Amino acid sequence: MSTWLFDLGNTRLKFAPLDGDGRIGAVQGTAHVEGGFDPEWLEQLPARIDVAIVASVASPALRMILLDALAARGAQVQLAYTLPTLDGLTIAYADPSRLGVDRFLALLSAHADGAPALVVGVGTALTVDLIDGGGRHLGGRIAPSPTLMREALHRRVAQLAPSGGAYAEFADDTDDALVSGCEGAALGLIERSLLAATARIGTRPRLLLHGGGGDALRNRVPDAQWRADLVLHGLARWHRASAGIASPEG
Repeated sequence: MSTWLFDLGNTRLKFAPLDGDGRIGAVQGTAHVEGGFDPEWLEQLPARIDVAIVASVASPALRMILLDALAARGAQVQLAYTLPTLDGLTIAYADPSRLGVDRFLALLSAHADGAPALVVGVGTALTVDLIDGGGRHLGGRIAPSPTLMREALHRRVAQLAPSGGAYAEFADDTDDALVSGCEGAALGLIERSLLAATARIGTRPRLLLHGGGGDALRNRVPDAQWRADLVLHGLARWHRASAGIASPEG
């Protein structure tokens, strides 16, 4: 049986095969292009998929493009969703639907190690979530990512470039100052969250960094563990642990 995992975010689609032992194969990805996907991405999929496990935080229209492509390959699609508790993880939100499934899956993967963790995702948004060693989610934060900050500034002030520049603690050029300020804001939030997390649980948690924008930050975040495919690994755990659980629709 051919089983594939799909992580549809606000900027990129990542996907990988899942073998019978729950191991993820080679991860591939494609960016959104004008409301769809790069036409060549379909060539990276087999002609037949039996089961597709999908996590989506993208627009309904973009999700339907993906689902139609999977249906054309005969896939039985399972949409992942946030649960109040699963596989030893218990979330802090009273209403599970308010916690994005990408955050939930990242936490689910982080809890597999059985140690406290501060999970930082850097995509369109920057998210920070804390779990203790027992799998209890203690809440989190959401902020604009550095990329979104740059884009927002450019929309309001056209002469401020939406990209470019080199990071410096005290920059002497506008482009450098922009990247330094926006990335510095993210770094400051992460550092403050680490301090607060350590005070909350009495020990310094592991810092797990993931997401497309995380690569630019990881060399400046002390002790960060880079987990590029944290959501996909969480999706694999969701698939295994949620078998037999009825979906919200049924």
